Order: sequence, then structure tokens, then C-alpha cells
Amino acid sequence: MDKQKILELASRLVLAASSGNEDEVRDVSEELTAALRQTTNGHGGDEPLSQTDFNGFLKFTLQEVSKMPTDFKKYFRAEGCTVYYRKRRRGNSISYEARYRRHGYNISVSGPSLSVIKERFIQAIKDAESGQKTMRGVPTTFNKFAVYYFENFWKRKVTTSTYVANMYKYNNHVKPFFEEKPLSRIMPKDCQTVIDKIQAKGLGKTAEEVFCMLNGIFKAAIKHNLIKYNPLDLVIHDKHEREHSKALTVEEEAKLMAALAGTKYQLLFAVALYTGLRPNEYKTARLQSGFIVAVNSKQKNGKLKYKKIPVTPMLEPYLKGVTQFDFPGENYMRKKLHEIFPNKVLYVLRITFNTRCVECGVADVARKLFMGHSLGKLDTAYIDVSDDYLKAEGEKIKYDLPPILPPNE
Repeated sequence: MDKQKILELASRLVLAASSGNEDEVRDVSEELTAALRQTTNGHGGDEPLSQTDFNGFLKFTLQEVSKMPTDFKKYFRAEGCTVYYRKRRRGNSISYEARYRRHGYNISVSGPSLSVIKERFIQAIKDAESGQKTMRGVPTTFNKFAVYYFENFWKRKVTTSTYVANMYKYNNHVKPFFEEKPLSRIMPKDCQTVIDKIQAKGLGKTAEEVFCMLNGIFKAAIKHNLIKYNPLDLVIHDKHEREHSKALTVEEEAKLMAALAGTKYQLLFAVALYTGLRPNEYKTARLQSGFIVAVNSKQKNGKLKYKKIPVTPMLEPYLKGVTQFDFPGENYMRKKLHEIFPNKVLYVLRITFNTRCVECGVADVARKLFMGHSLGKLDTAYIDVSDDYLKAEGEKIKYDLPPILPPNE
């Protein structure tokens, strides 16, 4: 048997099938079959072709082709409705494997008979068309996909500070557990274990945040057709009851400012207390034309936006001769506050300012602008208040603080 001839015939058969020339396919197939059947007469020559691997083309009927997705059929019919297959013999066992790797498809099915692999091939094509195939270039292991999701999608929705804080939680509580485990092999029990371990440490808030983080990752994996179901659907976690800080009383406010008298911190805490800035906005604060102007850190999508809080009667006494601010790091501010009120957090200053705005009758529109809150789509589109209006509303923030009495001896 001439092996070179068989290779040439096989090449011709592939080209004929690809071009849709059915007559050529039939003629070459018959010629190839005859060549494969050639054996020696016992007086020398080539050995018969081994039946361990036998290659051929699987032909689909018009009825079978009609079951295939519409988009795929136009390619398939042009190629003669044939698929390459292999027949394998292992002892007394025979199996078949069909492959199709063209036009972005990567289909491989196997079975005990040609009729079975034809059914499985049709189903595989349907699955691929409905999005069951894995998208090219998208990681399929947990950590690589999580990083892909964070960098390409989630990062655009949050502020830089939120991104940094959540990546810290991910690297400490999530990544070490899953690492590069295939997404398809992550079970609800795995996720339950992660949440339970965090809650066992008394970190209820962190457990809830990790749950939300995992939920975002798995939902993204579903939309990328990497998994069918969210393993978190069965996970049980205790919702963290957040304890909201309360505003400083006027007595506590007076105590704070008196305790800081004569230090550089008095000015800085006055700015923080009487503007309602977020702690991560302190360093951006500057004095400009009767306003404290600072970056609004809650702007998303990378947009840089400033907010303006008028110098109120409560803040004005602390700004005499001041042209600029020099805020230290947030930790220094926290430490100083804890020296006076061990159980208070910096955010209480913001809560206090918002509370005083309400108590002093500041209009909601002005109060939201001072706080850097959204006015809502309608108000944002149709409200553009003047600086004079903001200053007038700021003038309302005026109240008396009680005197600080010396402690009883």
C-alpha cells in the first residue's frame, strides 16, 4: 500500500469537503477506501494500515442539519455538511471522536457509535450558539478571573479609596483560600467555609463585604459563560448590624475645640467639623473666595469633581490670618480625636456637620451640595445655584456653644 498516495487522497478529501464539492468528496472517498483496503499478497510490500486510529468524515443528513442553529448552518452547508472523525479500537472496544475547529468553534464529542456522536455534535453546536462555550481570552481560574473582573469592570464603578480597601480584603481573606482553583469546581461549601472563618473571628462587617465581593465575581463569571450557577445562592451568612455613630452634642463639640486650643490641630478639626468633609478629602481642602473647596471623593468613573462649602460663622473665627491648610495623615487626626474621645471616629465630625445643617434650617439642596451628595438626576439637570445662594445658606450655621467649666476639685 502506498502511504504517500493515501496522504495525498486524504488532503484532496479535506479540500473537497471544505469547498462543498460533493461529487469530488464521493469520488475521492471511494478511491481512498480502495487504497486503505489494499494489502500485500504475502510476497513483500507494505503492511495494512493499523485500525487503532481510522480517520474519516461524518456525513449529516439534511434533516440533521436542520436541527442546527441558523448561524452555524450557513457555514456547515458550504462545507458539505461533513465533520472530521476518528474511529479508535482498543481491544474489543470501539469508540468515535468528532472534532470541528473552524469559524470560532471548538467542538469535540465522543461516543460508542456514529449516530451517538452526531446527536452529541448537534447538541454541542446548540450549546456553543447559546453561549455555553468559554469566551476566548477570559481566565477560567478564580484568582485570574477575579483580577480580570476587578481591573476591567468593577474598578470603573468605585472610587480609588474603595478600590484599595476592597483589594486589601480580597488579598487577605479571599485569594489565599481559592487561589487558581477552576471556577467550575468551586462549590457552595467552599464559599460557606470562607464566610464562616471570617465570622468566627468576629469580623461580621468584613464577612458581609466579602460575601458581596464574591457575589460580584461569580455573577460576572456567569455573564462570561464560565459557570451556570452562583455557588453563593446556598450560602448562609449573618447580616451585619451596622452601628451608626451619633453626632457630637454641643457640649462635646465645645470640649473638643477647647481641648485642641493652642495646637495646630484646632484649625484642622475646625475645618473638618464645620465643613463635613470626608476624612479622605481633608488633604485636598483649600481656602478660595469665602469657600472651602475640596475634591468630592465619591465621584466615580474617574471623574474629578469639586465641592464648595461656604465659610460659616462657626468656622470663620479659626481662619483669621490663614491662607492654606496643612493636614497630616488621617491616622494622626484619628489618634488626636481618640485622645479626647476614645470611642469616637473621624466620621462623627461629618455626621455632626450634617446634623447642624438640619438643626439650623439649611435648605436640603444646599446641605446636599455641602455634603457632596447627589441631588438626583432631575435636580442635577435642572438646578444650578449661585455662590451667593450657598453663602446665604451657610450663614444659617450659627449657634452658641456652652462654656467649658473646670472640673470639680
